[in-house]
This record gives sequence, structure tokens and C-alpha cells, in this order.
Amino acid sequence: MVEVLVTLFILSIGLLGVASLQFVSAFSNADALNRSQSLLVAQQFGERLRASASLSATGSGLVVHNDYFKPELYNFANLSCPDGGTPEQCYCLALPATIPDCQSTLCSAAQFAVFDTYEVSCAATSANPIVKIGLSCEDNNPLDGDLCSVGSRQRIILSWPIENWQGNQGILNPDCNVDQPTAHACIILEPTL
Repeated sequence: MVEVLVTLFILSIGLLGVASLQFVSAFSNADALNRSQSLLVAQQFGERLRASASLSATGSGLVVHNDYFKPELYNFANLSCPDGGTPEQCYCLALPATIPDCQSTLCSAAQFAVFDTYEVSCAATSANPIVKIGLSCEDNNPLDGDLCSVGSRQRIILSWPIENWQGNQGILNPDCNVDQPTAHACIILEPTL
């Protein structure tokens, strides 16, 4: 009887270890999925920027329209959702009336920037509803009319809050946590046109 009790005790300790390992692997898998999806969206956005670029009026190279650098166009900040729900349910199932339909009609460069940022925001939130996307530029010529001059490095960033299991915090990337009240992970892509 004592041997059976000892065996059951050892078996229960082992099963607790397996359950803990399963829980940690679930957190790791969720983080890996967020990183993979965010990387795909960042690469897609980089390609969209290259496709929409035009020749600069002041330099010999390509630039994107200045409206791409308006933060209010990302993460549906320029839209409202009266019904509530996830961003994808509110904005991405049907094209909102304020977003130009550049797939079926001709659009200006400014309208295409609005459409592109909407499409990328939908792609980002389809896999992770709490991800935030942004585009910035280290402008190498602030005197011209372009917010991101020829040869300037653009920065695409997708960030999302992370959870730590049992207080185990990994090393945080400081670029992901600028002005963030909680710990965030991110994907950063820096294309140059």
C-alpha cells in the first residue's frame, strides 16, 4: 500500500511538471504566432510602400506620399465603431464609407495612402486584434517638401502587449516600449526606397 502511495505521489509530481510545461509552451506558441503574423504584415506593408512610391520632384529617387506618415490613418484612429466588437468586426468586414475604394476606382496618391493604411491595419488586426502598426521616417533632408526624402530610412513597427507567466520577464526591446505603460513586443522593418 505504501509503495502504491509513493508511486502515485511521484506520478502526480511528474504530471504537474508536464502541465506546467504545456502552459509555458502555449504562451510561447502565441508569442511566436504574433511575431510571424506581424512580420508578414510588415513585409507586405514594405512592398505596398515600394509599389506606391513615385519619383521625387526634388531628388533622384523614389518617395511615398506624405499622407502615409499621418498616425491618425493607422489602427482605425480615423474611424468610429458604434457597435463595438473587435477592430476586424467593426472595420474590416466591409469597406467603411470614409475609405476610398482604390480597388475598383482610380485614386489620387493621397487617397491611395488612406486606402493602403486601412488595408494594412486590417491585415495586422486579423491575426492579433490588439496589435498596433505605425510608420515613421528618419528624414535626411527636412528642407524639401517630402516628409521622407529620397534615401531616407522608413520604419514600420508593429507592437503588441505581452504577458509574462509567473513573473518571468524576458529581455524587452527598448524600441518596442517607447511611451508604453506595459511591456510590449514588436516587429520593426526599416526599408529604404
